[in-house]
Amino acid sequence: MVRVKNIPIQVRTYSGYKSEEYPTCFFLNDKEYDIIAIRDRWYQLDNIPEFPAADYFKVLTRTNKEFIIKHERSDDQWYLVVLMDPIMWISAN
Repeated sequence: MVRVKNIPIQVRTYSGYKSEEYPTCFFLNDKEYDIIAIRDRWYQLDNIPEFPAADYFKVLTRTNKEFIIKHERSDDQWYLVVLMDPIMWISAN
Protein backbone atom coordinates (compact mmCIF):
# COMPACT_ATOMS: atom_id res chain seq x y z
CA MET A 1 0.00 0.00 0.00
CA VAL A 2 1.28 3.45 -0.91
CA ARG A 3 1.20 6.17 1.73
CA VAL A 4 0.41 9.76 0.74
CA LYS A 5 1.94 12.84 2.33
CA ASN A 6 0.60 16.35 1.68
CA ILE A 7 3.20 19.13 1.92
CA PRO A 8 1.80 22.69 2.10
CA ILE A 9 3.02 24.91 -0.76
CA GLN A 10 2.41 28.38 -2.15
CA VAL A 11 0.94 28.47 -5.66
CA ARG A 12 0.48 31.14 -8.31
CA THR A 13 -2.63 30.52 -10.40
CA TYR A 14 -4.34 31.56 -13.60
CA SER A 15 -7.78 33.02 -13.00
CA GLY A 16 -10.00 32.87 -16.06
CA TYR A 17 -13.76 32.54 -15.88
CA LYS A 18 -13.32 31.31 -12.29
CA SER A 19 -10.73 32.16 -9.65
CA GLU A 20 -7.73 29.88 -9.23
CA GLU A 21 -8.64 27.97 -12.37
CA TYR A 22 -5.27 26.20 -12.61
CA PRO A 23 -1.71 26.54 -11.23
CA THR A 24 1.04 28.29 -13.20
CA CYS A 25 3.89 27.82 -10.71
CA PHE A 26 4.52 26.70 -7.16
CA PHE A 27 7.10 27.36 -4.46
CA LEU A 28 8.81 24.69 -2.39
CA ASN A 29 11.81 25.22 -0.06
CA ASP A 30 12.34 28.74 -1.42
CA LYS A 31 12.53 27.44 -4.99
CA GLU A 32 10.10 28.40 -7.75
CA TYR A 33 8.84 25.71 -10.14
CA ASP A 34 7.31 27.06 -13.35
CA ILE A 35 4.56 24.83 -14.71
CA ILE A 36 4.71 24.40 -18.47
CA ALA A 37 1.93 21.81 -18.87
CA ILE A 38 -0.96 20.28 -17.00
CA ARG A 39 -0.81 16.60 -17.89
CA ASP A 40 -3.98 15.57 -16.06
CA ARG A 41 -6.54 16.90 -13.62
CA TRP A 42 -9.24 15.33 -11.50
CA TYR A 43 -11.59 16.15 -8.66
CA GLN A 44 -12.32 14.77 -5.21
CA LEU A 45 -15.94 15.33 -4.22
CA ASP A 46 -16.79 16.17 -0.61
CA ASN A 47 -18.98 13.12 0.00
CA ILE A 48 -16.31 11.42 2.15
CA PRO A 49 -15.63 13.37 5.38
CA GLU A 50 -11.98 12.25 5.70
CA PHE A 51 -11.22 13.59 2.21
CA PRO A 52 -12.31 17.20 1.69
CA ALA A 53 -13.29 18.45 -1.77
CA ALA A 54 -10.15 19.09 -3.80
CA ASP A 55 -8.88 19.71 -7.30
CA TYR A 56 -5.83 17.65 -8.31
CA PHE A 57 -3.33 18.54 -11.03
CA LYS A 58 -0.54 16.42 -12.50
CA VAL A 59 1.89 19.06 -13.76
CA LEU A 60 5.11 19.21 -15.75
CA THR A 61 7.65 21.83 -14.71
CA ARG A 62 10.26 23.68 -16.75
CA THR A 63 12.87 21.33 -15.19
CA ASN A 64 11.04 18.43 -16.93
CA LYS A 65 9.82 16.93 -13.63
CA GLU A 66 6.26 15.83 -12.93
CA PHE A 67 4.45 16.61 -9.70
CA ILE A 68 0.95 16.14 -8.31
CA ILE A 69 -0.49 19.15 -6.54
CA LYS A 70 -3.90 19.61 -5.01
CA HIS A 71 -6.10 22.50 -3.98
CA GLU A 72 -8.41 21.89 -1.03
CA ARG A 73 -11.28 24.26 -1.70
CA SER A 74 -12.70 24.38 1.84
CA ASP A 75 -9.63 26.07 3.34
CA ASP A 76 -8.10 27.39 0.08
CA GLN A 77 -4.85 25.50 0.76
CA TRP A 78 -2.48 24.02 -1.84
CA TYR A 79 -0.39 20.88 -1.28
CA LEU A 80 2.33 18.94 -3.03
CA VAL A 81 1.18 15.32 -3.00
CA VAL A 82 4.05 12.94 -2.29
CA LEU A 83 3.54 9.22 -2.81
CA MET A 84 5.80 7.35 -0.43
CA ASP A 85 7.02 3.82 -0.99
CA PRO A 86 6.04 1.67 2.03
CA ILE A 87 9.67 0.58 2.54
CA MET A 88 10.71 4.24 2.80
CA TRP A 89 8.14 5.19 5.43
CA ILE A 90 8.67 2.03 7.48
CA SER A 91 12.39 2.77 7.75
CA ALA A 92 11.69 6.45 8.48
CA ASN A 93 9.46 5.64 11.49
